[in-house]
Amino acid sequence: MTLAQIHAAIPHRPPMLLVDEVVLWEPERIVCKKTLSGEEFFFQGHYPGFPLMPGVMMCEASLQTGAVLMSKIHPDDGSGGVPVATRLNDVKFKRMVRPGDTIEIDVKLDERLGDAYFLSSKVTCGGKVTATLSFAVTITKVA
Repeated sequence: MTLAQIHAAIPHRPPMLLVDEVVLWEPERIVCKKTLSGEEFFFQGHYPGFPLMPGVMMCEASLQTGAVLMSKIHPDDGSGGVPVATRLNDVKFKRMVRPGDTIEIDVKLDERLGDAYFLSSKVTCGGKVTATLSFAVTITKVA
């Protein structure tokens, strides 16, 4: 999937876009990547002299990956609906992510109840788990 296709699937844009490419897309699972150049805004103050990707940004990358998946599960019917996070659970950070690293974000749809979607994510870097979380989203109409 090209960057233009990612832009068509989700409303996120730089500097908040945390998905570079889609490497696997199945009906209820998606794997995306993000390569961190070191120029991302969050590295400036987290931490000077020892830049680390904030855990909340790994969560955001997971949510964006989930939003790309949702673009096929719940396609836009022209009303401008976007997936909005309603809950994050069981968030665990296991390893540091530094400038120059590439993270791989693996998200799967676990359950759907009406317009509520429950997903889980595993973020890896160099084949090692850096973060895991589960989250819920709902489709919200844009006014």
